[in-house]
Amino acid sequence: MFMAEELLIYTGDKMEQYQSLLPQIKIIIENETDLIANLANISACLKTQFNWLWVGFYLVKDDELVLGPFQGPIACTRIKKGRGVCGTAWQEMKTIIVTDVEKFPGHIACSSLSKSEIVLPIIRNNIVVGVLDVDSEHLGFFDEIDQGFLEEIVSWV
Repeated sequence: MFMAEELLIYTGDKMEQYQSLLPQIKIIIENETDLIANLANISACLKTQFNWLWVGFYLVKDDELVLGPFQGPIACTRIKKGRGVCGTAWQEMKTIIVTDVEKFPGHIACSSLSKSEIVLPIIRNNIVVGVLDVDSEHLGFFDEIDQGFLEEIVSWV
């Protein structure tokens, strides 16, 4: 069985890195039924491959997003619907790419090091059940390539 410690890191361009990483993530999670275990391993794989500042999940519990498995500095524990990038992605049920978090209305600064962000809702049966949140220390870091591959990953959750 393929194990996480055997993750092969690719150093090509961004698209090639995703193309190498996604089949590995799929192998790691495909036979595991525990959601938290899978979210933890996805976070670890993405953090290891791309070395982003922060990568992790928030899960919808009652009327707020609650911090789930992540890699990076400590994070905000609870986020209301419509607040910050995560709460907005939840409310609008769509991926949001923020090139400069300082210019996003109501941005929640969990870390002052964060400069850009992408948040992808995890939608099941037309309901957002969580979000994947990724932060970078660089402005304008995320684009349509990230969006496409990360949306594929959240579709597996």
